[in-house]
Amino acid sequence: MRFEVEIDRRVREVILQRAHGCFLATVDGRERRVNAVRVDAHTWSLLVEHESGRSAYSYEVSIIPEPAADRFAVHVGPVPVTVSLDGRRRWGRKAHDGQPTPGGPQRVVASMSGKVVRVLVQTGEAVHARQPVVVIEAMKMENELRATHDGTVAEITVRDGQSVDAGALLVVIV
Repeated sequence: MRFEVEIDRRVREVILQRAHGCFLATVDGRERRVNAVRVDAHTWSLLVEHESGRSAYSYEVSIIPEPAADRFAVHVGPVPVTVSLDGRRRWGRKAHDGQPTPGGPQRVVASMSGKVVRVLVQTGEAVHARQPVVVIEAMKMENELRATHDGTVAEITVRDGQSVDAGALLVVIV
């Protein structure tokens, strides 16, 4: 399968093939062997071989579709990444005033089930890219969920101490 994937506003060509019980993933011409195991409905555990094939890196990746925005909220460990498929179709599209079309509201969602330890922002507060907005405790580890781009907090749907399911909407940033 061949995809154009927009990752944090950069378009990459991704080719996935099944081979010998794993996947061959080619990203912009660089091939890696990937073993993937589903952890839950939204989470995968990936073992990605290094170029030499002698060592591998392990990643926990959560993928939650954002149907209204035609993209995915992806977390590689605790790091959020904005991803959309076939991003080149929208690449360079302009708004009516000539400015690039913004990515729309950012929906910060829980990457896994857990408990909200602390909401770090307030409605109306300006936030910057990579700024932590919510801390979630899951499996005895605290994970900071961060803004992927600058904006203003439009909505907070959780409170400190609240239990949340994977994929639950926590904060909306516009």
